[in-house]
Amino acid sequence: MSGPLVALFACASGLSVANVYYAQPLLDALAADFAIGRAAIGAVITVTQVGSVLALLLLVPLGDLLPRRRLMLAQLLALAAALAGVGMASSAATLMMGMLTVGMLGTAMTQGLIAYAASASAESERGRVVGAAQGGVVAGLLLARALAGLIADLAGWRAVYASSALAMIAMAALLWRTLPMLPAPARPLPYPRLIASMATLLKRDRVLRVRGTIAMLMFAAFGILWSALVLPLSAPPYNYSHTAIGAFGLVGLAGTLAASRAGRWADRGWAQRASGGALLLLLLSWLPLGLFGVSSGPAALVALIVGIVALDLGVQALQVTNQSLIFRASSEAHSRLVGCYMLFYAVGSGSGAIAATSMYEVAGWTGVCLLGGAVSAAALLFWATTLHPSKAKPALSPQPRGQCRHSDTS
Repeated sequence: MSGPLVALFACASGLSVANVYYAQPLLDALAADFAIGRAAIGAVITVTQVGSVLALLLLVPLGDLLPRRRLMLAQLLALAAALAGVGMASSAATLMMGMLTVGMLGTAMTQGLIAYAASASAESERGRVVGAAQGGVVAGLLLARALAGLIADLAGWRAVYASSALAMIAMAALLWRTLPMLPAPARPLPYPRLIASMATLLKRDRVLRVRGTIAMLMFAAFGILWSALVLPLSAPPYNYSHTAIGAFGLVGLAGTLAASRAGRWADRGWAQRASGGALLLLLLSWLPLGLFGVSSGPAALVALIVGIVALDLGVQALQVTNQSLIFRASSEAHSRLVGCYMLFYAVGSGSGAIAATSMYEVAGWTGVCLLGGAVSAAALLFWATTLHPSKAKPALSPQPRGQCRHSDTS
């Protein structure tokens, strides 16, 4: 796959996923505008993740049934309309409905593009290509906070969604002209059977179940940090603006540097080594994050930045490794595989968001960090217990030096 096409997949994935995360640095503004309590405002993120779950169940699998270029165009235009609706919301109920729809269509576009990139790439480069696309996703969700904060300070939170709607229309035209044609599925399943087959994939594919569970826990930790962080930064003694709060997401861009490298490691058979290191880094990141709550001045901000970089680096490396492994299955099932996998992500991210804001109300930032550390430790422990599922596995054929057996990459 050519470099410009890989870059296009990365940029389009980043712009799509950003829509799901624009609300995070705007939670205090949304709470004030719609009279939603601080303990309950995390529900804005949770309802967006409910939309993500619906997309993964009902929309993402369509990539294994319909021509993908046409599907991308239809979803992008619908996403633009949903974003415009959020920007014009007049009540908490219409806001929540709009966020639900944005969660559905933003997720469908993002995961559809990743599955598209996986299917369009050769098997020997799939880890690299998926890693680049996933790097775009992480860059998009981190830049979303900074961009949303800047636009909100200049023109209000509604302008964030209006400008994104225009961006989606422009991206629809570019993708329609550029995306490669892929062969239609040879024997597509009827839609009801296509959806039902996802349960079969989950039942039969151990790699999907293991990696999905790890994703659920790591994105719960990710959501715990980013959903709660706006609360202490917008309160005394910091009183930061939306622009300043969103800028903290920029330091997490260091995580994107791990994307292509983690994908190449998976291509070389080093998936478990990358996973173990990333999970350990995820757990250790809560130490400097915890110091942010018990120190003050420049030292507190340095600790916060170190913790953000470490956490995002660990999450990014895990995400790329996970997706590189699950996409080793037949390309005819790539959309359903990513749909199943990201169901775990949506459950973790949504649960982390509502748990974080509730915990902050009860126990402050220290409670948030203890919760995040506990979830990260659970992810590391689960990974360790799944390293050697069976001692009676039949021997595999010899592999070149540097490659791992399948059981070492599942």
